[in-house]
Amino acid sequence: MIDIKQNYFELFALPVSYKLDAVQLSGRYRELQKVLHPDRFAHLSERERRLSEQYTAFLNEAQATLKTPLRRAQYLLTLQGIDTLAETSVKMDAAFLMQQMTLREALEEAGGAVDPEVALAQLSDEVCGNLKAQRQQFEALYNAADYEGAAGAVRRMQFLEKLALEIEAREDELLD
Repeated sequence: MIDIKQNYFELFALPVSYKLDAVQLSGRYRELQKVLHPDRFAHLSERERRLSEQYTAFLNEAQATLKTPLRRAQYLLTLQGIDTLAETSVKMDAAFLMQQMTLREALEEAGGAVDPEVALAQLSDEVCGNLKAQRQQFEALYNAADYEGAAGAVRRMQFLEKLALEIEAREDELLD
């Protein structure tokens, strides 16, 4: 069985790093999934079946966390004792907040554009470019052991991820 006290990187035999070998993660996940699948424990005791379910849940959470860039960044900071998920009021860079307001205004105005689909696609490209830049900044700050700076990059990534989802939802509304 696996040790649910180990960190997710140890579980998948990966180095603790923002950069990740997705093929190795996927392959190791499939290996562990075969070993831990609850069906393999159907004939065993209730306790062993329950443990199998707990291990499978741990495995699934670990895989989902490491597979997603934002969640992986948040997890890396958690390993350093920084919880960016529990924060409620954090001081953000004024320039970044102004940029977010401008992007949100563009999202609101996109519905009234001559070609809303094009306007949303351009906005999506801009947000994706900003998100990519924040991911690169996070990686550089994390690798330099500037965990507070990396936490700031994660907070900006959270804003951008949310905006990207809102753009996607608006695109879906247009297509319906």
